[in-house]
Amino acid sequence: MRPLWLGFFALDGRLAGIVAKAREPVLAQLRLAWWRERFAEPATRWPKGEPLLASLTAWDDERAALVALVDGWEALLAEPPLTAAAAEEFASGRGRMAAAIARLAGAQPTAAIAERLGADWALTDLAEHVRDPEERTTVIGLVTQRPARARLPRSLRPLAILHGLAWRRLRRADLAHRPTDAIAAIRLGLFGR
Repeated sequence: MRPLWLGFFALDGRLAGIVAKAREPVLAQLRLAWWRERFAEPATRWPKGEPLLASLTAWDDERAALVALVDGWEALLAEPPLTAAAAEEFASGRGRMAAAIARLAGAQPTAAIAERLGADWALTDLAEHVRDPEERTTVIGLVTQRPARARLPRSLRPLAILHGLAWRRLRRADLAHRPTDAIAAIRLGLFGR
């Protein structure tokens, strides 16, 4: 399962970089469109010179989740202020990736839970990075409307860690990372909750 998670994190990081460095949203949208077009094709037709694409070939049956992740990042390029709909689309992209990992890992029964937890983590992560206080309040309002706990199989422990740390920060109403988060991450990694 490690290659699935590594591929997801690498793609998510690449897309985040495109959006974060965007001075002209149209240029960023063109770069995101390149990724979307690749994921519309079977993995056998992807260009061979891109190492990230090579690491994502295991996702061939779940290319729709890859497209959803691209669409989610593109939603953040909309004109300010950040809307609840754009935040939800971003969260949906990460949530669909988490559900896809569950299916690819043979944990089909937990796919819906994984999708919800992935979306919650995405919203908390987005709230951490939004500068405008009103936008942050909007994003936090979306995530706090959801239930907080779920048990996941071992193959989804990375998601359990991400979600658990996100909820920990929301409960204390402080999105900053603390040294004690490392202890919580170890506990979540070992026990899944």
